[in-house]
Amino acid sequence: MSIEIVRKYFSDFGMEERILEFPVSSATVELAAQAVGCIPARIAKTLSFKVDEEAILIVAAGDAKIDNRKYKDKFGKKAVMLSQEEVAEKIGHAVGGVCPFGIPDTVSVYLDESMKRFETVFPAAGSSNSAIELTLEELMQYSHAKEWIDVCKGWQEQEV
Repeated sequence: MSIEIVRKYFSDFGMEERILEFPVSSATVELAAQAVGCIPARIAKTLSFKVDEEAILIVAAGDAKIDNRKYKDKFGKKAVMLSQEEVAEKIGHAVGGVCPFGIPDTVSVYLDESMKRFETVFPAAGSSNSAIELTLEELMQYSHAKEWIDVCKGWQEQEV
């Protein structure tokens, strides 16, 4: 089970108790925000893409959308999301619980600037009813993200 992989991952840092598990689904931004008790923008959604044959993850604020022009400028390719089957196979987490923790070393992680408005964010923790609250520094550290990037739109107009 994917959450157990994430729990083991965070136990190596003594942080497994920080994982939140809910009696309700947190599989979408809206459901996660309700479960956590925060605004949807603070949910750090993890989006799975294919660049050539490699899988990448982009973690973005809950109110952000991929900007196709910015994405193509950054990666040199059109944005192509992984299918549900590819997500499970290449990332190791099912859709609804995808997160940048406990994933194969071959998967590159990027953090979108849309999250920089917040002190802390809530990415999933490997299941469709879990999350973990992390500072942006912790998110960078524990996701082993390559870098902060700017490939999203729509979030600048939102009030928080």
